[in-house]
Order: sequence, then C-alpha cells, then structure tokens
Amino acid sequence: MASRGRPRTFDPDTALRQALDLFWERGYEGTSLQDLAQAMGVASASIYACFGSKADLFRKVMALYGATSGEPPRRALRNQPTARAAVHAMLRATADQITGPATPHYCMLILAAPVGAVENDEIREFLAERRRDMRALIRDRLARGVADGDLTAPPAALDAVARYYTTVVQGLSIQARDGATRAELETVVACAMAAWDTLTTAGQDR
Repeated sequence: MASRGRPRTFDPDTALRQALDLFWERGYEGTSLQDLAQAMGVASASIYACFGSKADLFRKVMALYGATSGEPPRRALRNQPTARAAVHAMLRATADQITGPATPHYCMLILAAPVGAVENDEIREFLAERRRDMRALIRDRLARGVADGDLTAPPAALDAVARYYTTVVQGLSIQARDGATRAELETVVACAMAAWDTLTTAGQDR
C-alpha cells in the first residue's frame, strides 16, 4: 500500500549535515528553529516531522558529529600500539580537528552548550554525559595498556590520569576557540606528554 502524506522534498542526510554546520557555528541556544529551517531549506513543520524537536535534532546532529569530526581522536586511542602513543595521538588528532580550515575552531561536545537557560539543562547534561564517555574511553585505553604490559600505572592512578588528559582535551578546545594556532596547541600537547611518566608512576612506591 502506498504511503500517505506529502513526500519529503529534501534529503534528510543533507539536512542533518546543514543542521550540524549551523549548530557548530552558533551553539545550541544561539540556533533557532527558524535559523535551522532556513539553513536546511525546509519548513519548521518538516523538521518536526523528520527529526522531532530541536533537542531531538541536536542529539542526532551530535551523533553525526561523533561519527565524523569526533571520530579521529577515538580512533587514535583504539589503534595505537601502546597507551602512551594512544594518548599522544589522541591529543594531536584533537588539535588537528579543532583547528581545521573548514570548521569552527572548537569541539562541539565542550562548547556547544556550556551555559544557558534552565530549560536547556537536559541538553547540557546530554553533552556532559558524552564528555564522561570520552573520559571512560581514555581510562579503558590506559587499563588496556596495563593489561598489555606497556603501562605500569597502579589501578588507583588510572582515573586521575584519564581525568587529567580529558581536561587537556577540553582545554585545547577552549584555546582554539580563543585563537590558538595548531602550532601553539602542539606545545600544549608536548607539555602534557612530558608529564606522562610522573603521572603514570605516581603512588607506585607507596
């Protein structure tokens, strides 16, 4: 039986990419449904019909962001042979992504909705949970290094080390948003990795 209703006159995948670009440029609260409708070339009613509310659309946008621009740092964590190399590659991949010539200079997970109206607390918590997921990925990679024998950090140190490098990732995004160049971010990465031995051996003699 043929489906009822008006056929869509836009490509949802293309529209989602356009929404991503707009949210990335303006942040969550700085982007209205009218802005989205204009950028996506559709009526607001079509956005609701295809994607749900603005918050629902933003969640879908963040899934796309995670699978595209957000993927290189995660891939670096997975693919490097040692924990140290993985963390180093993750930081460098982050610096690459947030200083690219074709996109805004910041990570959406960190700065798309840092503060704002009370009614958007759910979106801020959604982003906070994604950031916690990233910290968990770093910790899991450190634990894998311990299991593989290339890292001798005590289990109690893994949470602290993961939190430290998560903080570095977030700081890189803020620095990039404030105008730091790729070369300047590389000096931050170098300093962060200079702390590796101290961080991963702390407490071993206790």
